[in-house]
Order: sequence, then C-alpha cells, then structure tokens
Amino acid sequence: MAQETEIKLRIRDLDAFRRALKQHQGKTVFRGSGRVHEMNLIFDTARGGLAKKAQLLRIRTETPVDNEGKNLPGPGTRAVLTFKRPMVEAGEAGVSSSKGGDKGQTAESGSWHKVLDEIETVVTDAATLATIFEGLGMRGWFRYEKYRTTYRLSARWAKGLLIEIDETPIGNFAELEGAAGKIDRAAKELGYSKADYILKNYLTLYKEECRKRGKAPGDMLFQNPNRVHFKKKS
Repeated sequence: MAQETEIKLRIRDLDAFRRALKQHQGKTVFRGSGRVHEMNLIFDTARGGLAKKAQLLRIRTETPVDNEGKNLPGPGTRAVLTFKRPMVEAGEAGVSSSKGGDKGQTAESGSWHKVLDEIETVVTDAATLATIFEGLGMRGWFRYEKYRTTYRLSARWAKGLLIEIDETPIGNFAELEGAAGKIDRAAKELGYSKADYILKNYLTLYKEECRKRGKAPGDMLFQNPNRVHFKKKS
C-alpha cells in the first residue's frame, strides 16, 4: 500500500498561477494540453461505515480533453479504482493514525500535510464494478467532476513532485503531492505559505460552499439538472 502526502491551495488567479508554473519550468505530464476531465463517484455503506473511519472508496473516470473541453483523439477514457484511509502507524496494523484526516493543520491533525494510505488500480469496466459494490450493500452516493492538468517541475530538487491544477464547480485549486519538504518548497516558490494549506477533501469543501450560499448540497457538477440531495444516514 502506497502513502500519499498532499496539500491543496486555493487559486485566486488561474492565469497568474499558470504563469508562475511556467517561470519554474513546469511541464504538463499528459499529451496534448495535459487537461483531463474527471468524473468521480464515491461509494459507502448505507450507514456511512467508510466515512466514519475516514476511508474513501471511489471510481474515477478520466477522459483527456483539449482546452475547450472536447475529447482528444487517440487513447480515450480510463477508469481508476481508489481506496484511501488514514495512515496506519508502524507496528499498529489495523489501527489508523489521526494524521491525514479531513481536518486543519497542526493543532488538529499533527501535520501541515495530509498523509493517507492509498491503493489505486486501473479497471476495465467501471459500470460492472459499481454493480458489484451495490450488490455488496454499498451505494454511489456522491458524484463530483473537475478538469485536472498535471505538471512536473524541471528542477532536480522537485523530482517526484506533482502539481495538479483542478478546475472545479466551486473554484480552482492546486494539489501538490510528493515529499513534504518538496511540497513546502514548491508552495513557497509559487507564492504561498503554510497558512494557505488546505487539507480538506472536495466533498467537505463543496458542502462548506453550499452552506455559504444557502443551497442544499447535491452532486458537485458543472451542470446538475437532476439534483440528488445528500441522504441522511441512520
């Protein structure tokens, strides 16, 4: 099981952020524009058993697109299954650490960074997998979409660091993933401080945005004509 260390940053000016990446020799990872449309579906038990343990089970569908959002020719959509959970401390198998949860910095999580255990694999048939989950008593209860562009920096010190621009229905964010020290250096060079770090996931950020706007949360989609309200869990 791999470990994922990451933070989010809120992007106030997307063009300025892209210019800053270019100044630091940021290069897109994927072909074409490097932009990928993501449709995510989170699964849980009827009683929210995974969420109570700060675990996540997700099927993500990824489609390479151009700057207009149109599908690129060539290799097309792929589906990825992801399972995440709070980091398990060495020597305490089956016991989750408080680190990497969906809280804030230092005082609540003991770290400036979100640290999770993660298993991820490409799947060939997302629809069939979803049917299997449903047969096991789970349900796909929250959908969210975004456009993601992934960058790497050319500098030797930034090897292994990913900087991902996420365009979402609630604004633009950057996710920095890699070693903690590299995350901190990259954030500083892009004009951010640790006070700007966000450890919350998109579900939490979306629900907070809905509360600010006085709207009932549904699925976090760019266009959502068939709103699905959150179901109360007994």
